[in-house]
Amino acid sequence: MNGTEQPNQHPIASVPCAIALGSNLGDSYNILNAALQQLSECPGITLISSSSLYQTAPVGPPQPDYLNACALLSTRLAPRDLLHTLLSIEQSFGRVRRERWGPRHLDIDLLFYGDQILTELDLQIPHPRLRERAFVLVPLAEIAPDWRDPVTDQSIQTLCEAVDSAGVKRLSANPTE
Repeated sequence: MNGTEQPNQHPIASVPCAIALGSNLGDSYNILNAALQQLSECPGITLISSSSLYQTAPVGPPQPDYLNACALLSTRLAPRDLLHTLLSIEQSFGRVRRERWGPRHLDIDLLFYGDQILTELDLQIPHPRLRERAFVLVPLAEIAPDWRDPVTDQSIQTLCEAVDSAGVKRLSANPTE
């Protein structure tokens, strides 16, 4: 031991994860990029890749369009610890939960935690509505088309092809494109 480890603590093996990010209040472009930067600086989390940003129509009450993205992580955090980290990042960007599917500065959803299936009151993995959401599947297919949903055993690309993605518009991260 190097003096900082506790005798009975064993870090869990690194687990691949997928998350979705969205914002439709404030400077969404900078909020999403800053959230990804903050994630990459969290102990126990490695940011592997992130998708392009996509403009999408909102689900729920009338509100501005969203910017959405997905990211792949590797983590040594347990699912609930990862969820708490994601919620903490949301709060650091001013997230206040007022109404379901309402506008927000930042929303981060845990989509997949390896191939685990977990159903608890406040944590479901895979995310229960990801299969019907083009604003999640399109950016996720960009970075992880072969990832398999452990519930359906279908690839993200196959799930993406099954939803209407007409309202999902890829934005260039580079203003010169």
